[in-house]
Amino acid sequence: MRLILHLMLIALLWTGSAAAQSSQGATPEAVAQFGPTDAPTLLLRSTTDIAVLAPAIEAFVAVHPGVAVTYEQWGSNALYDRARAECMAGGGVTDALFSSAVDQLVELVNLGCAQPHRSAATATLPAARRWRDELWGLTREPAVIIYNTRLVPPEDVPTSRFDLLDLLRRADQRYAGRVATYDVEASGLGYLFAFVDSLEATTFGALLEGFGRSGAIATCCSAEIIQGVSQGRYLVAYNVLGSYADSAAAPDVARIWPSDYTLVLSRGYMIPRAAAHPVAAAALLDFLLSTQGQAILAASGLVAQDGAAQVGTHDTNTRPIRIAPALLVARDAQKRAQFIRRWRETFPNGEGG
Repeated sequence: MRLILHLMLIALLWTGSAAAQSSQGATPEAVAQFGPTDAPTLLLRSTTDIAVLAPAIEAFVAVHPGVAVTYEQWGSNALYDRARAECMAGGGVTDALFSSAVDQLVELVNLGCAQPHRSAATATLPAARRWRDELWGLTREPAVIIYNTRLVPPEDVPTSRFDLLDLLRRADQRYAGRVATYDVEASGLGYLFAFVDSLEATTFGALLEGFGRSGAIATCCSAEIIQGVSQGRYLVAYNVLGSYADSAAAPDVARIWPSDYTLVLSRGYMIPRAAAHPVAAAALLDFLLSTQGQAILAASGLVAQDGAAQVGTHDTNTRPIRIAPALLVARDAQKRAQFIRRWRETFPNGEGG
């Protein structure tokens, strides 16, 4: 494990430059190898940080000593582009996809890029986390507000979107240029959260206006946002994936499940139609859904419990993002272009612009 993490840290040194590449011709942000070097090797491509999922993969190869796993960590947009290109070409090398941008996976399934798997483990999933026996939601991760506990006084902590609006509108401009969120062009997850927000939240238009007027920052990825809050470059960040906020070694960062409603993501797993090792990919899926696998994912912050305690006296209204054909609306080219155009008007200097 020490060697794996050493290789991972070396690879992550160039994550920023790799993530800045266009999706076409992009390469993994990091790579790690698990299990015996002389065993058949399953290629898992994922948007999940290697360090977060490593305990689950290590446990899997311990239970299945005849299988090795090559783990490639990708940005969500680049992962989608690569998977779609492989599908359209009728081949590829990917054995399993595990992505937070589940709308992208729904589109791939709809295009006929996946193969089915049915088992006792997959049958336990609720309908909202399983589609056509070709796409499965394995995690439960809230989209949270995070803040710097050292620099944000208790009376300013936003426990809802309405509170966040009040901070953005402050006359003293204390939070001007100090609130961050995902850039919807650079982050597939950020686009998904923002698009679902636009359908769910009566505050969405006001939030965009507040972000624009206050000079809020749109940036690429969870690690950069969480680090920025920890260091005090940002005071507050919106719609951050809660599992990463929990797992990051980031002092002075606390999280809030918004009390008006909290989006909850189930990270999606898919076995490509042309997978070279579909049996091993299905075995990994069943393991991650098993009692042992879910316990390990929970310990890594990927399976959250109810968040009411995170927001004091407020009750959390959770709204799971269903893995269903409705997510194809987010993939409609015209709607996506309109949404991104509106986003650019709010964040003209976002990383995706």
